[in-house]
Amino acid sequence: MSLPLLDAMLPTSFAAPSQFQPLNKSLGRQPRMICCYIPNGVNIKQWVPQDSGPNYTLSPTLQVLESFRDDFTVLTGLGHPTSKGGHSGADTWLTGADLQAVPGSDYTNSISADQVVAEVHGRHTRFASLQLSDQSGTGSAGHSHTLSFDRSGTPLPAEDSPKRLFERLFVPDTAADREATLRRYAEKKSILDSVLGDAKTLQRRLGAKDRDKLDEYFSSVRATEQRVTRLESWVDVPKPEVPSKNLQLGMQPHNAHDRPMWLDVMMELCYLTFVTDTSRVISFEWSREAGGYGGGGENHHELSHHGGDADMLKKLAAIDRFHLERLGRFLQFLKSTSDGEGTMLDHTLVMFGSGMNSGEGGEHSPKNLPLLVAGGQRLGLQHGQHLASNPDNHPPLSNVLLTLIQKTGVETDSFRDSTGTLTGLV
Repeated sequence: MSLPLLDAMLPTSFAAPSQFQPLNKSLGRQPRMICCYIPNGVNIKQWVPQDSGPNYTLSPTLQVLESFRDDFTVLTGLGHPTSKGGHSGADTWLTGADLQAVPGSDYTNSISADQVVAEVHGRHTRFASLQLSDQSGTGSAGHSHTLSFDRSGTPLPAEDSPKRLFERLFVPDTAADREATLRRYAEKKSILDSVLGDAKTLQRRLGAKDRDKLDEYFSSVRATEQRVTRLESWVDVPKPEVPSKNLQLGMQPHNAHDRPMWLDVMMELCYLTFVTDTSRVISFEWSREAGGYGGGGENHHELSHHGGDADMLKKLAAIDRFHLERLGRFLQFLKSTSDGEGTMLDHTLVMFGSGMNSGEGGEHSPKNLPLLVAGGQRLGLQHGQHLASNPDNHPPLSNVLLTLIQKTGVETDSFRDSTGTLTGLV
């Protein structure tokens, strides 16, 4: 039986790192995965190290993570060859889908790497995965508010409110709440059954091409049914007891003053999600593409169109450091938490970066993306290095995604356009 989460365990300035402990020590050594996305690219000249290998020199921006040097790998030169570029990077960052094959902004995406992992590990937790963003919902094609897509390519809606997220994860449901939830699930399953019945009747009158499209629709409906069934099974299971008094749950993502605290509390909730084993898979779009604020309230999107302007690049680098400071804070929570034979960071795969490179002149390229992978050393990752690829002849970013998928224990030999795992990362 697990302990309630004590104030001393909270990842705030009020608690010493040595006091952080997992709630249930029997849950140790479970693989976890979190993918954190920043929009609009970075100041690439300040980001990319000048040399590569294990003895590389940290770039000016990456010096923020000096204390974690042995806990992460810098990856440069990689990209998704079939991405459209521009501000559509979030749509394909975790999917590697071929958006160039479809004209315009309307397209069919494919399953994201986090959902491949969630299909296997999500069966053990209340939530198979969490999707977070600074904009709730799914957004639109080309400007997604979520990084996660199910097996049929359907976007999974994201949450942007710390308060709603905390309530969903940790606030106990009343008996009336549970009854209402079960009724809602029953109604949803009834609707899904009716939809499937109508679709099967229609299927007999369709040609082969339309039947293929309908099969994709069936897959989406069945996936929704499975999610509802999973949620039903957890209705009567008590949620972890987590105090909220040290969490700034009222922070808003679109208020420049609140922005740093909003990002901090959302990452605190990610940590609490892992430490309570409420979910083992999280995707978090820190800001949607063509949006976002820096730590000082700068217009992040505007700065991505810097055109080589020195002052704009300086401000962009400051935003990059702000983001890495937030990441470092989260890494410290994980590293300070014991987890089996090692720390929670040792058993957690952390992917961080952007699906766009604003380059030296403000171009919006899907090549040479800023990316780093941290944690997971007990899962088989090698760190303390800069792995540099040739941007004009590089392995696809899907090789990184395949590597992470495999290191969670999911058995698969490929992911999207992968050609294998990424040499040097394992």
